[in-house]
Amino acid sequence: MTIIFPSPIFGPIHSRRLGVSLGINLLPDDGKVCSFDCIYCECGFNAERRTKKLLPTREEVRTALEEKLKDMQANGPAPDVLTFAGNGEPTAHPHFPEIIEDTLALRDKYFPKAKVSVLSNSTFIDRPAVFEALNKIDNNILKLDTVDEEYIHLLDRPNGKYSVKKIIERMKEFEGNCIVQTMFLKGSYQGKDVDNTSDKYVLPWIEAVKEIAPRQVMIYTIDRETPDHNLQKATHEELDRIVALLEKEGIPATASY
Repeated sequence: MTIIFPSPIFGPIHSRRLGVSLGINLLPDDGKVCSFDCIYCECGFNAERRTKKLLPTREEVRTALEEKLKDMQANGPAPDVLTFAGNGEPTAHPHFPEIIEDTLALRDKYFPKAKVSVLSNSTFIDRPAVFEALNKIDNNILKLDTVDEEYIHLLDRPNGKYSVKKIIERMKEFEGNCIVQTMFLKGSYQGKDVDNTSDKYVLPWIEAVKEIAPRQVMIYTIDRETPDHNLQKATHEELDRIVALLEKEGIPATASY
């Protein structure tokens, strides 16, 4: 059972990594729009989730968010975080930078202690306006599942041109104002092994993380049903080993099992 989120506001939900999280979905509620087509995505494969609806407008997002924040102020719970996530890649929205400005203003008005987070696959950080917007928020959470280009095309399946080297270079420009998020998993896809918990994948990835120098790394594994059924969770021991390797390099890290 894959998940398609309401739009533009959903929750609040309890996030494994972020606490009480009010979701902001800048994509339609009838399908998925993403520059990746990850084999582990809880929203399913892109081809099976084509949308007919338009993206929510900047005004629709702002109005819906303000109404929800007013309600939460009156009735609770107080959000720990306002999280841009949902049915695909939030930074793909043409008015993402302006929506971030609106969200920061509304956060300051209603819940100044709440953090603003964006879960991004990093594919649009080469756009200056997107980069600037991500640099203004509290939790700029950027995906880097591996540094192996061939593996990325098997696991994340980017649409169009993709260069992991360029992504890493752009991540470095945040000068530490980012959180790297990485999926570790096992199993197979179309007869190919997708286990990225071994040193073959982990050690070069750690070298890239050291270059990026994020303030934190979040590693996680499959939590919900995936569109491909030959995938398996990484074990607690495997994730703990990777966290220990990161911490040995002086990089704060957490694992979600």
